[in-house]
Amino acid sequence: MMQENYEIAVLGGGCFWCTEAAFKRIKGVISVEPGYSGGWMENPTYEDVCSDQTGHAEVVKIIFDPKVISYREILKIFFTIHDPTTLNRQGNDVGTQYRSIILYLNDEQKKIAEEEIKEAQKHYKKPIVTELKKFEKFYPAEDYHKDFYDKNPNYPYCIFVIEPKLLKLEKYWGAYLKG
Repeated sequence: MMQENYEIAVLGGGCFWCTEAAFKRIKGVISVEPGYSGGWMENPTYEDVCSDQTGHAEVVKIIFDPKVISYREILKIFFTIHDPTTLNRQGNDVGTQYRSIILYLNDEQKKIAEEEIKEAQKHYKKPIVTELKKFEKFYPAEDYHKDFYDKNPNYPYCIFVIEPKLLKLEKYWGAYLKG
């Protein structure tokens, strides 16, 4: 249920299983939904997006309470849990669907994102390649992608890719984690 005082962030930091698993654990985050955004194809499927022909990235739509966590803090976490310096990839996940992207919903989000990209650059030797683009549409991912990590913690990808990201999240953002 969307309340007037909640806000939305749409972010892509590689595989949406990873990003969803991390942000679901943050205080003030009401919901996290994996999906596709940033491209031109209407109603893409996972297979369409993986074809690298739709322009879409795997993203998460985060609904959050700005009284608990700010958009700026969400972006700081975002830049911690993925590598924004690798073009069209995160680790072994390669393709434009895995690009680092911030889809801003308004001018204020754009301004904050520009500031946070500059701030994050101080922590990386290579240039940040995160795409900053106006949000247009979000297409929910298929049901089997939702809550993937929580439903499949023993899946090899979850063990070897997602768990290290969650440990990094705990190390740097432990005070922001839900109890």
